[in-house]
Amino acid sequence: MSLKSDFAITRHLNFIFPWRSYQAKFLKEFDTHINDGHLHVIAPPGSGKTVLGLEMIRRINRRTLVLCPTLTIRNQWNDRLQNCFLKDRDAVSCSYNLKEPATLTFSTYQSLHAFFKNEMNASSEALINFFKEQDLAHIVLDEAHHLKNEWWIPLFELKKIENGIYTSLTATPPYDSSPRELRNYFDLCGPVDVEITVPELIKENNLCPHQDYIHFSKPSKERIKYIQEYREQLHHFVTALTLDETFIKIVKNHSFYTKTNEVLPDIYENPERYSAILIFLNASGIIISKEKLEVLGLDEKEQEYIPNFSYKWVEILLQHYLIDHREHYLEEEAVLVAIEKKLRQIGGLDQKRVNLIGEQRLYKSLSQSTTKLNSIFEIIKTESEALGSSLRAVILSDYIRKEFLELKKSQLSDLNKLGVIPIFQHLRYSEIAEHDLAVLTGSLIILHSSVIEVLRQRTADGDLTWEQLPDSPYLIIKPNSVSKTKLIGVITSLFEDGFIKILIGTKSLLGEGWDCPAMNTLILASFVGSFVMSNQMRGRAIRVSPKSPDKIASIWHLACLDPTVKNGGADYKLLQRRFEAFCGVTLAGNPVIENGIERLDLDVNADQLSELNEHMVHVAKNRKNVKQRWDEAIESGSVMVNELKLNFDDNKPFAVKRKVAYNSTLKYALSEIVLVLTVVLPELFLSYLRLLIAKGIIHFIVAVAAAMAVTLVPKLYRATKLYLYYGRIDKEIEAIAKVVFDTMVRLKHINTAPDQIKLVIEEPKVGILNCFLKGATEKEEKLFVKYLQEVLAPVNNPRYVINQADWLREKLGFSSCFTVPEIFAQRKKEASVFYEFWKQYLGTSELIFTRNLEGRKLLLKARFNELKKDTHVKTKQATIWK
Repeated sequence: MSLKSDFAITRHLNFIFPWRSYQAKFLKEFDTHINDGHLHVIAPPGSGKTVLGLEMIRRINRRTLVLCPTLTIRNQWNDRLQNCFLKDRDAVSCSYNLKEPATLTFSTYQSLHAFFKNEMNASSEALINFFKEQDLAHIVLDEAHHLKNEWWIPLFELKKIENGIYTSLTATPPYDSSPRELRNYFDLCGPVDVEITVPELIKENNLCPHQDYIHFSKPSKERIKYIQEYREQLHHFVTALTLDETFIKIVKNHSFYTKTNEVLPDIYENPERYSAILIFLNASGIIISKEKLEVLGLDEKEQEYIPNFSYKWVEILLQHYLIDHREHYLEEEAVLVAIEKKLRQIGGLDQKRVNLIGEQRLYKSLSQSTTKLNSIFEIIKTESEALGSSLRAVILSDYIRKEFLELKKSQLSDLNKLGVIPIFQHLRYSEIAEHDLAVLTGSLIILHSSVIEVLRQRTADGDLTWEQLPDSPYLIIKPNSVSKTKLIGVITSLFEDGFIKILIGTKSLLGEGWDCPAMNTLILASFVGSFVMSNQMRGRAIRVSPKSPDKIASIWHLACLDPTVKNGGADYKLLQRRFEAFCGVTLAGNPVIENGIERLDLDVNADQLSELNEHMVHVAKNRKNVKQRWDEAIESGSVMVNELKLNFDDNKPFAVKRKVAYNSTLKYALSEIVLVLTVVLPELFLSYLRLLIAKGIIHFIVAVAAAMAVTLVPKLYRATKLYLYYGRIDKEIEAIAKVVFDTMVRLKHINTAPDQIKLVIEEPKVGILNCFLKGATEKEEKLFVKYLQEVLAPVNNPRYVINQADWLREKLGFSSCFTVPEIFAQRKKEASVFYEFWKQYLGTSELIFTRNLEGRKLLLKARFNELKKDTHVKTKQATIWK
């Protein structure tokens, strides 16, 4: 992309400090990254994102608008510009006013939205014309994960500016947002060009060594009873639904069931609804006819493959009848009203969405469990014993809960919510030194009376007043003339200097933007917010501290386990998802740096909660070991590699599977041959002696061969099938990876010379395959992993699919449908390139366009086929230091 401008920003801006190695590496490849008109950088807090952004502004050399989520961050951009790039402050004109932009304009997302709505009358044309007139062609999005729904509109309109460039800087993309929001994010910001990683920052002493821990708790007996009753009610509701003759009749009268062949186009447009109807009727004991099964790709003998009537299918079915198309069933209103009433009674309706799984409801029940208060106390006790007077612990929660402010010790059992004040009250009445505790929120500040004199020395007379918290040594601080920002700074200094050792606050105040390098222990008692916020909060703890150069940080997460399920329940499930957003060093075994909760090597079981916590407390006390493990892990690698991790259900090594299957094949073949030679052949000789004499040797050989086939072939077939199947899994994945790679090279999604890149497939653990590119750029790695995951994921609703079906594959169970990645499926020309490589590596197949009747027919069969598979593979994008 050509970078031309009349504004000589390049001449007047110059970074006056040396670049860190990871920053220099990115800037070295700047020209490659800018080719698509996007620069997208992910970097943790403390990595120098702002100065990197200013350097990109310098190199792009155009009038620029920098958009930030808050005024504080907006002002930081100008501060960094003045202090790190400009010798002459008047050399480059700057503005905070969107109406009067300068060479560099610093503003907020809110201001742009208001400007678009009020000044431009929400006119896209007017907005674009204004930016063209002002020659604003470079838009910088800082902390772009903050974007709200209404802010998308003007930003996407600005992408229509000819030769415009978008630069996006963030600590964490919103990976846990809805698919639509995540798509919007990447459509706006473009693919990730570079991710500055934690190991690089620790290696250069820009972040401190740290470790994540989890402290587990169980819900109270009352909560457990609530969960059990909720699940029992759900079970009874679903069972009753399958026995409700009136509702069964309503479903059987649906045109999808009564006129299947006549409404096939509608069925292929709504495959999940058709599946839900058949699955419900099957659960109700109805025999499904051949013509209806064939639509799903089943024959009349395969009704057993119809899945159970799980909550997912209940939701799809009832969403249709109760919400989306209620107006079509006015004659059945009485029946539907009765079902809706029962559904509401058990909490299965969430506004206009049927939600039987109850994830939000169960999650709320677990995440707010007050048994986490005991976890917080145990963590503080552990860290206090390990660090003594050096302890600087911050506990972040979501809500203040002022209603518990005057709680007495005898009323502790009344604490029924998690929040800042409940945590404060629980700790002050425990074995924690009272003078160590303080509360810092936007509307409530509490300090121990022993600290007040130091506070007065650091503020001016009349800046603040205070009142006693009844029956306690604590004071509620009330600012008068001093600003809230200044007071927060003073209290932060008290914490850094050790007058306060345990600070309890809200994530909204302390979770993002608050800078306190002295913090060495963080407890995340927050249950609201995305893992974008989780990562931001972690970022507060892992900053290096000039006053404590040997700082090692502990980050504690809280999880309330659901003892009624095997996987830990909704609270732990969310925590697992959040761990995907950041990397760390493994807790045991060989030190490896990777993302995901697997690095903690936990066998989570509510029945072994005490053992889990004892283990966590034991390893957390050995802080020196954390530093040693980071050093060893960093030494063993040089870069974070993006890979696709494939986890198979049975967790058995592929080599073992092949060996077992091969041995079985050999065993069956040899045993059958011995059996034929010693038993079958003599018996056949005697039995067919007359045939031999009468018909001759040819007829005799045919008869013997037929008899051998009857006994030999079935077992040999099964063993051969196993051998071929297990011998193909990793080989087939390798072939598919080659298809993706070669297509990317051909279509110029990979610009690195192919002979410099190595495709690697390894089996690091039992039942797991990792696939990645070695030697490609980070952007190329990420795109390769993304595209490969699309191919291997269950078919959803792609534009093109490849049907890998022939007689032999079908008989051996290999008949499969694979998604053509979206980026290659936008035009038939690109899809055909992908298909040509597919045929080269995987043989006979068919490229099918799914936006017609035949294509949708195949899609439905492919999606349903996933439901009846014996084995499944789970894929996830992972990062690991290698």
